[in-house]
Amino acid sequence: MEKTLTIDNKPVIFKSSGAVPKRYKMQFGRDFFKDLIGMGIVDKDYEKLSENEQLKIIQKIDFDIFYDIAWTLAKTADKEIGDPLTWLESFDTFPIVDIASELQDILAATISSKKN
Repeated sequence: MEKTLTIDNKPVIFKSSGAVPKRYKMQFGRDFFKDLIGMGIVDKDYEKLSENEQLKIIQKIDFDIFYDIAWTLAKTADKEIGDPLTWLESFDTFPIVDIASELQDILAATISSKKN
């Protein structure tokens, strides 16, 4: 799954693939799925939640982990992206709350199954 978002007036492609958990572990030394599930933003019904319920979830997000996950998804889409800090410094603003809600479907897809 792939999604392009505009961040700081720049198009940024985020992509999920089978390599995401491995790339995340290699870069950050942590388990991707454990971190992702622990943040609580992968609920498929997130968009159906009230604004207050969504805010409660966003308030629980560990933003360091979210930055790491966002970088991993961007790096999966574009191998030319530099290290996480260099990538983040390339933006004047990085509206993490907006990005979290926009990436929710990609993140949910990384933990769902495709049973027939």
